Amino acid sequence: MKTNYFIKGKAFPLQIVLVVPFLIQIFAAVSLVGYLSFKNGQRAVNDLAEQLMDRTSEVVDEHLKSRLSIPQTLNQINADAIRRGILDVRDRQTLGKYFWDQMQAYDLTYIGIGLTTGEGLGAARYDGKTITIDDWTANLPNNNTNYATDNQGNRTQVNNRFTWDNFSEVWYTQTIAAGKPIWAKIYTINFPTAPYIAASASRPIYDAQNRLLGMIATDIHLLKLGDFLRNLDISKSGRVFLLERDGTLIASSGTEKPFVIVNQKIQRLQAIDSSDPVIQNIAKRVQTSGFGAINQDADFHLEVEGKQHFVHVLPWRDKYGLNWLMVVSVPENAFMAQINANTGITIALCFSALVIASVMGVFTSHWIIRPILRLNQASEAMASGNLDQTVETSNIRELNTLSNSFNHMAGQLNESFTALEKSKEELEDRVEERTTELKNALEELQRTQSQVIQSEKMSSLGQLVAGVAHEINNPVNFIHGNLVHVQEYTQDLLVLVQLYQQHNANPAAEIQTTAEDMDLEFLREDLPKMLSSMKVGTDRIRQIVLSLRNFSRIDEAEFKSVDIHEGIDSTLMILQHRIKAKPEQPEIEVIKDYGTIPLVECYAGQMNQVFMNILVNAIDALEENNAKCTYQENKDNPSRIKIRTSVVNSKWLEIAIADNGVGISKEFQQRIFDPFFTTKPIGKGTGMGMSISYQIITEKHGGKLECFSTSGKGTEFIIQIPLRLKVDEVV
Repeated sequence: MKTNYFIKGKAFPLQIVLVVPFLIQIFAAVSLVGYLSFKNGQRAVNDLAEQLMDRTSEVVDEHLKSRLSIPQTLNQINADAIRRGILDVRDRQTLGKYFWDQMQAYDLTYIGIGLTTGEGLGAARYDGKTITIDDWTANLPNNNTNYATDNQGNRTQVNNRFTWDNFSEVWYTQTIAAGKPIWAKIYTINFPTAPYIAASASRPIYDAQNRLLGMIATDIHLLKLGDFLRNLDISKSGRVFLLERDGTLIASSGTEKPFVIVNQKIQRLQAIDSSDPVIQNIAKRVQTSGFGAINQDADFHLEVEGKQHFVHVLPWRDKYGLNWLMVVSVPENAFMAQINANTGITIALCFSALVIASVMGVFTSHWIIRPILRLNQASEAMASGNLDQTVETSNIRELNTLSNSFNHMAGQLNESFTALEKSKEELEDRVEERTTELKNALEELQRTQSQVIQSEKMSSLGQLVAGVAHEINNPVNFIHGNLVHVQEYTQDLLVLVQLYQQHNANPAAEIQTTAEDMDLEFLREDLPKMLSSMKVGTDRIRQIVLSLRNFSRIDEAEFKSVDIHEGIDSTLMILQHRIKAKPEQPEIEVIKDYGTIPLVECYAGQMNQVFMNILVNAIDALEENNAKCTYQENKDNPSRIKIRTSVVNSKWLEIAIADNGVGISKEFQQRIFDPFFTTKPIGKGTGMGMSISYQIITEKHGGKLECFSTSGKGTEFIIQIPLRLKVDEVV
């Protein structure tokens, strides 16, 4: 009986077994590649959109900080000048020219004062080009006169007159009520020349006796913010706009203005009523959660007119009360067009590859199956009883040869793997060696960068400070030298007046009246005091100039003997504006525990840079600590910087600078001297100050710089350098 070796209907042809799985794998791979390509494209778009919006937000933030800080700073300068008597609010001609000069120097729209008497004066650039002067009295109506000016700030002719009441304007009433520097509510005026919408930086002004005189204000035209936003790269395809917390539009990168004119009156525009569909839809989305409820950055997607938009919303504030929202939007199709085209090309290429692979698979399987079919036919012939087959022997011999070949191949493969493992170890050794070389090269590059930056900073700072000191020194010396003669001449004149009074007991009535009007007795007592005060002031300025020259040491860039105490005092003098008391915090107490030390051989300018870096960091730490407490708490626990100098072992100078600030954690202490490492926010530190200081002390002077700190209790830096140093012993 014959045995049935083949059961029909339960086995698959070898060609199908070879081709179908191969095609399934190719189809799956092609589909996966297409899907991942599309997803990676979308992910790349999201990342690119976030980077673009973050970069745009940073650019707008820096512009706002720069532009909006100028009015407040200018107000402080002018208020101080009025309080010190440098500016007389009653001298309206001089005050008008002074404001006219400031309008020439800064891109502002208005600078002016409003007095408690109802009077006021200001310089304006209403049309954006021509500067005019407003001068008003308290007698309503038509009390404000607008004057044209020449190129020297002199009033030439009257342009027009209109009514102006200080006590009904928000920039006056809000400032007086607040009693501190603020940003008044944005206001609008429909001038005949052009609509006017402005943000007003305002602050109260006082005289020398701290009596309220009124307020001073500086305006910026908000339409110029819109001009800046329109010039951004993103504004061509996206939108950037600013909102108040009630949803009112401030400025945008679109062509629409942030107001409308109804019946010759300006009305502020709500963002949800904007004619720009992007701004309108984003505003409505933000309104659902509340404009005033957004306290941190928010990102979301929004569909506008069938197009997806990436939206980034972040709050923007300053210390004078501004509380705005900044919105950046980018359409998705600005990035997806090329990616969709590339995805289509990828799919077409993948489909072509699938067709080619299928055809090649059929031909390959046919080529492989043909000899096996011949062997199968011989086997079937033998099974059918036809034993006269040479194939069997041939087949067995070939199979034996194939087995031997396989074994031989396996041995060769084992040898190949052994050789490959050895090559891998050698490659790892070479990679490790190369990594070490690259690490050393990176450290050398960082050190070189630090040296270059330090050199440039010292050169620029020294030249700037020395130049300023030189320019101030000549006129101050001139004033100081002439004050002595003025004091002598004044004393002689006063003696002459006294002799005249003694020998002419009954002067003429006109002389008697004039003497009473000028309060001659008070003038005789106060004039010498005033001259003495002026001499004290010039002495102070000369001391500051000397400190600036000592700090810059432009003539002492080389190695020489210097007085270290002089360098420390000069640095403290330069930082006096940060040490002295401020409205928000008391004065930082500086304790000098100077020992008796000789002149020290060193690079004086570079040592001053080290003192500057350490003292600035100490002041930053104290200000950070003070910000967490109330004014009274800071007054009860004053901030201190202690500076101690001494000689150690008769060969070394030790300088210790300690503060009672926030301190440094142990984790950061280990990295504080690393290049580019900083704990300060972005934009407030490069991470190079302490690294450069460490190089100056250790490499330039062969000394030591150590940091000892306890978090929450303070920090102490200890500098040790040799009193005598050979230049060729250090780098």
